Parts: sequence; structure tokens; C-alpha cells
Amino acid sequence: METKKVTASDAIDPRLVPQRTLRGGGKMPGIGMGTFGSDRFSAEQIAEAVKGAAEVGFRLFDCASVYGNEHLIGEVFEDIMKTGITREELFITSKVWNDMHGKGDVLLSCAKTLKDLKLDYIDLFFVHWPFPNFHPKGAAPDYHNADARPYIQEEYMETWYQMERLVKAGYVRYIGSSNMTVPKLKLVLRDCTIMPAANEMELHPCFQQPELFQYCFDNGIQPIGFCPIGSPTRPDRDKTPDDVVDIQDPIVAKIAKAHNVHPAIICIKWAVQRGQTPIPFSIYRNEYASNIRCTVEDLLTDTEMKELAAADKNCRLIKGQVFLWDGANTWEDLWDLKGVITK
Repeated sequence: METKKVTASDAIDPRLVPQRTLRGGGKMPGIGMGTFGSDRFSAEQIAEAVKGAAEVGFRLFDCASVYGNEHLIGEVFEDIMKTGITREELFITSKVWNDMHGKGDVLLSCAKTLKDLKLDYIDLFFVHWPFPNFHPKGAAPDYHNADARPYIQEEYMETWYQMERLVKAGYVRYIGSSNMTVPKLKLVLRDCTIMPAANEMELHPCFQQPELFQYCFDNGIQPIGFCPIGSPTRPDRDKTPDDVVDIQDPIVAKIAKAHNVHPAIICIKWAVQRGQTPIPFSIYRNEYASNIRCTVEDLLTDTEMKELAAADKNCRLIKGQVFLWDGANTWEDLWDLKGVITK
């Protein structure tokens, strides 16, 4: 429960935001604030946006060590909690990066994130990518790591078992997967002791991933959707000529006109009402305030939701080509499009 009334004129009551029930009964807000923007914005700008987002009602913040801003966001979390918002009201996620999958490294990664975020525990901790293929910050589209290798189930589970240790030790409440596929998740569910509570994945009207989305729901895994409006500020390395633009999609644009809102708002409404938890990012207060407000007012109709289902173009924006290994053909090899894990 809130311990101090929110007073910002553009704020909403966080208790009105739809909630997701995680495995075991824990609650998570149905919308969060992303913090990845290091290719376009400074860490200081992003930290300031986190502060503003808490003021307007956000309580879920999606962080990651590789974003390079957790140390500043941690200072903001301290400031947020001085306003009367308790730690229990916040839901904070982070992720272990690809160069920290080795034995003991996951524990070190978590320890650094806890120190940087100035927290005693993380609510949800993800394995950021399912293979330890590293790329440096700002890598070019054609970057290739000669040591990169395909998904190896035994290696992933060594990483996952370290994640489980974090839960048992009380450093994290839940653990999750990210950038996974159905074939990979099937193996993880077969071999794990603690099930993933959530899977972070690319989700927007023009890339709905219906099979993976449904697989997650069928197995009690909450989908968290990044790039919810099609990520117009994503890194240049992730842009290709064939990409579609969600906010220009005719169906999205038509519904936006009917609601007299920006098409981005329709993308977010659709995501929340579909059942995933979108994590839109913006450094602009008017945008992130609108992002959370739209989840509690002027909802989409069932007819509009059905129309938006037809907007799916199967257009993946974050292709991950910088993680390819020797012998891989294209970025599609990362995503097991034939239903089996690509070797």
C-alpha cells in the first residue's frame, strides 16, 4: 500500500494499474519503465526519467547491468524511497550479461547489481541472452566474436542453477529467461528446479510471437514485452530496410485516430490488455506519463483487440546478429525458426 499520497498533477494511483500474478502468487505491475537507451541517451538522462516515472505512478523498473546506468538508477531508488514509497511497493528487475555466465560469475553479477542499485534484493533477475556470446557496447552491425557459440543446454543450465541459488539465498525473489524460443524453454523447464517466473521477449503489434506467447502462458511464465511500440530509438545496428514501423501501421493508426491519441498509446494499451507486461522507455515526462495513464482509461474494445491481432507482420526488430557464431548462416539461426535448436 502507498504510504504517501502521490501529489504530482500528472500522476495516477499505482494501485489502479493492472497487476500480473506470478508463479507462487506474487504480484507484478502490468506495465513497467524500461531503462535501455544507452545508444541514444546518457545514463544521467535515463536515471532522471526513472525518478520522474516513479512520480507519475510507475512501480516496475526494468534494469540490466549491460545498460551501464544501474549505479545512477540506484541513487534514484534511494531518493524514491525517501518520498514515502516503500521498497515493497517497487518491483525491480535486472539481468546477468553474457560475459558473466561462468561458474560463480552469476553470483558476482548479482552482487554488483545489488550494490549499484543500492538494494537488498532484486524482485526478478533474468539471464539476458541464452548464450555467453559477448559484444562490446556500441558494436557495429557486422561485429563478430570469434569465440561465440550456439546454444548449449548444459552450459545454460549451469548458469540457471546459479540463478536458482540466488533465489534460495534470498538475493532475488524470482528468476526469468529472456530472448528465448519455445525449443530452448522446453529444455529449461525439463531440467530446472526453479521454474522461470517470466520471459522477457520482443512484443509489439507487428511482432506478436503468438506461439511463444501462448507457450509462456500455458506454463505459468509471465511474458514481459520489450520494444512495445516498435522501438524507434533502438540502436542503428538493429535497423534493416525491411523493418516495419508499428506506429505507422494502418490498423494501429486507424484505432489511434478513433481514440484521438498517438499510435504509440494504442500499442501500449494493446500490450497491457493482451496480458503481457510492456516496458516502454522514454526520457520525456509527457510520454512516460501518458504511457502509464493509458493503461487505466479509455480501454480498447474487444473488436479493436481483434483488429490489432491482424496487424502482426512477424517483423522482428532486435535480430541479435552480433551474437552469431562461426558456421551460423543468418540472424534467423538465433531464433530456432524451424522448431529445433539451431547448432
